[in-house]
Amino acid sequence: MTDDLKERIATELAGVRRRSLTYTDADDNFLTCQHSPIMSPLVWDLAHVGNYEELWVLREVGGITPLRPEIDDLYDAFKTPRKDRPSLPILGPAEARRYISGVRGRVLDVLDAADLSAPDPLRRDGFVFGLVIQHEHQHDETMLATLQLSGESGLLPEVPHPPAPVVDAAAEVHVPAGPFLMGTDEHPWAYDNERPVHRVDLPAYWIDRYPVTNGRYLEFIESGGYGDPRWWTPEGWEWRMGTGAFAPLFWSRDSSGWLRTRFGRVEALPPAEPVQHVCWYEADAYARWAGRRLPTEAEWEKACGWDAGADRARRHPWGDAPPAAELANLAQRRAGPSPVGAFPAGVSPYGVEQMIGDVWEWTSSFFTGYPGFSSFPYREYSEVFFGRDYRVLRGGSWATHPTAIRTTFRNWDYPIRRQIFSGFRCARSASPGEA
Repeated sequence: MTDDLKERIATELAGVRRRSLTYTDADDNFLTCQHSPIMSPLVWDLAHVGNYEELWVLREVGGITPLRPEIDDLYDAFKTPRKDRPSLPILGPAEARRYISGVRGRVLDVLDAADLSAPDPLRRDGFVFGLVIQHEHQHDETMLATLQLSGESGLLPEVPHPPAPVVDAAAEVHVPAGPFLMGTDEHPWAYDNERPVHRVDLPAYWIDRYPVTNGRYLEFIESGGYGDPRWWTPEGWEWRMGTGAFAPLFWSRDSSGWLRTRFGRVEALPPAEPVQHVCWYEADAYARWAGRRLPTEAEWEKACGWDAGADRARRHPWGDAPPAAELANLAQRRAGPSPVGAFPAGVSPYGVEQMIGDVWEWTSSFFTGYPGFSSFPYREYSEVFFGRDYRVLRGGSWATHPTAIRTTFRNWDYPIRRQIFSGFRCARSASPGEA
């Protein structure tokens, strides 16, 4: 088992690095340019993932003398705000590639010698390697968001989406009242914020079978939703007025109708795809307009993975099997969300679809720790973000790698963020007779 696990880890390390190098296969000026003040130069992300590997695998587990201690502060995300990174003496593209390659060679040596059955929680089940693999995949998704903001095209394969089936995009699913187990103590690479597993008892509710589509969101726009403060929280209305937003990010309109820009290409808006690039305020306003609300993250997780018949949680909506192409739109197989109803085989036990992949889904919940939470392996991964500044997103997007998503995975961001591949679905409380 240890040898099989080591082989799997080596394969995952190679795969994520190919992805990082693909997204940074551009000229030096493009890589060192800051395409948005809320994003890092791509070359910073590239060296940062190598520095993170050096800190956790080489130094913490391997006991190896630091290779480049003088750059630690440059690649510490808490010490260097994104807006300041272009002015720092960060590594250039060629030097960054040499650095991460040198780190990776030593990481494979540490992996070869590691005892993955050791009681040390960093080594046990290869946790530290899962930590750096997931971290790099998360930064690669951030790189894709930067590429979208830059208008860069041609970096992603244009694999056709499945045909758009005829479905009721407004369909709802009833989730009966009752308890379920939220979080996990079983997934060996789960982050601290997914732990510990705990019992949550929810009243009955309804949740959208599919994510809200472009077509449904367009109804909100054309009914004057962006101009009516009734649908917005005070903070949301302040954001709307301050930004002048009138539609999701990257949407535009001309004489032919509504358009969207995707990696530098202007296209007709596809009505059957999940809406993407909306912030929490926009999602919440739509839900209010529709007479609904955003689901709590507990409601989202129960609808996604709880199997009441088996009295257990599934790792994914369809079961514990890893994601496959017919189950979910993940891993950049396609450069955007697929039409709703395209993955019926990926349905959850309650009958909810496309909860994994396509778009990150905003929930109503603030990002906090679960009862009994304990930071591991460092406070800055989760704990320092707890509070009312961040809202939780669930489910991953088309750009998320399967290694970095599961029913219990928790993402979080500021409610103003739209550059991420974010969408949502709505929920509503059940009436007393519907429990």
